[in-house]
Amino acid sequence: MPHIVIEHSAGLESSHDLQALCDTLWERFAHHPHVNGPDTVRLRTIAATASRIGVDPQSFAHATLLLLPGRSDAVRQEMAEIILACLEEALSDVGSLTVRLTDLHQPYLKRML
Repeated sequence: MPHIVIEHSAGLESSHDLQALCDTLWERFAHHPHVNGPDTVRLRTIAATASRIGVDPQSFAHATLLLLPGRSDAVRQEMAEIILACLEEALSDVGSLTVRLTDLHQPYLKRML
């Protein structure tokens, strides 16, 4: 863990390098002292097929940071701030950038090859 899901306005995948954003975030988290290793970091983006927000331009990126419990509030805050900083750098012209932190409670199951 962590997993980061970035929901965004449709079309941002054409106008911005979302793969580079994922790569940057992966690097920042894979080497973070409070992450158990690079193989635990997961990132993905999901385009919204429709949206409406209260700011102009009518574009957004919203990151959800999913963490297993056990990190201090200070570490959790730092991780959320890392995400927002990366969003600001990669998507500076997007109307709304937000980050939400969500705890994953046990059981958390996974299967990997």
